[in-house]
Amino acid sequence: MNSRCAACKYLRRRCPSDCIFSPYFPSNDPQRFACVHKIYGASNIAKMLQQIPQHLKAEAANSMYFEAWCRLADPVYGCVKTISLLHQQIDHAHSQLAIIQAEITFYKAQIHEDNNQTQNADQWLPASTFHK
Repeated sequence: MNSRCAACKYLRRRCPSDCIFSPYFPSNDPQRFACVHKIYGASNIAKMLQQIPQHLKAEAANSMYFEAWCRLADPVYGCVKTISLLHQQIDHAHSQLAIIQAEITFYKAQIHEDNNQTQNADQWLPASTFHK
């Protein structure tokens, strides 16, 4: 006999062979379902999992877990706090990239200018300086 999934254990019920929770809430990670259940409730989790295509269910369960975990860790902001911090990091990286690109452009222009000055200086030197 198969062991019950974490959801059925948490809900203290028999785990049917076609249990909607078992693929996404395995028995070896009971905290995963407990966390999601505290935020969404078992019936809402089941409804969400039933309404989406099969190939998206695992990602949906992962998203529900992440959002629930964040909401329990920070009841006011939840996952919005994490998203906001990531946006700040992206903005900082973009500004750093713009600065570096500007420096590269500056140094390329400076090298190009130095090369032009060297070529121009060579053109104006008397021929006798090369044949000593």
